[in-house]
Amino acid sequence: MKKILTIAVLLSVLTGLTGLSANAVAANDTKERGYISVNTSADTEIAPDVAEISFAVKTFDTKSMQKATASNKEISDKVYTELKALINPATGDYIKTSNFNASPVYTYNGNKRILDKYEVSNRVTVHTKSIDKVGKMIDNAITAGATNVDSLSFSVSNYDSQCDELISKAAKKAYKRAGILATSMNTSLAGVSNISSSCSSNNSNYYPRLYMAKNMLSAAADSSAESASGMSISNGVIKINANVNAAFFVK
Repeated sequence: MKKILTIAVLLSVLTGLTGLSANAVAANDTKERGYISVNTSADTEIAPDVAEISFAVKTFDTKSMQKATASNKEISDKVYTELKALINPATGDYIKTSNFNASPVYTYNGNKRILDKYEVSNRVTVHTKSIDKVGKMIDNAITAGATNVDSLSFSVSNYDSQCDELISKAAKKAYKRAGILATSMNTSLAGVSNISSSCSSNNSNYYPRLYMAKNMLSAAADSSAESASGMSISNGVIKINANVNAAFFVK
């Protein structure tokens, strides 16, 4: 009876080992399936239809923080009013203020700290589709008292749809190219192993840091062409690029 049980147990163990071996071979076969890997891209260039301009307003007073703050508010309101007259909220244009900061500024004489002035800064940012008015916005904002232009950037409003279209184009190109490679190697595609995609743009960004004195603005205003539309701003084009990395099993 014991011999029969021993034989049964041994057969069970051998059967289990045989199953494990078969599974290992199957797993190994899966890992060693041939595949073709390709990398493709698609791009386009389109004119930007959105601009964002950030203006800084800085004010000082040697004796009073309240005066410096009041002066900053007065100038910021003027800048806001000038910009508001040039935007179109119906198309998604808007203006916002941010980064308000008020602090004393000190100088040092040896180890002695001396109050120099009170400084107040504020930022007014306009987001607009009125691309043709960007130059005028910059002129009017600086004339109203903006200290400088911190940044100017251009972008496209339909970025996501443009990316989707380009990724689809790159994916089709990847499949076609993989098929050509497979045919050249006397085989054929047998499904997707893995695939990934990315999309990016070279948004036009400018950091002009425009410091313009009132007399410079007055001189610029003497030109009727300039005063009609503002300073000349080139918005260029936005290049959007999509990449697809794909691997296909082969038979």
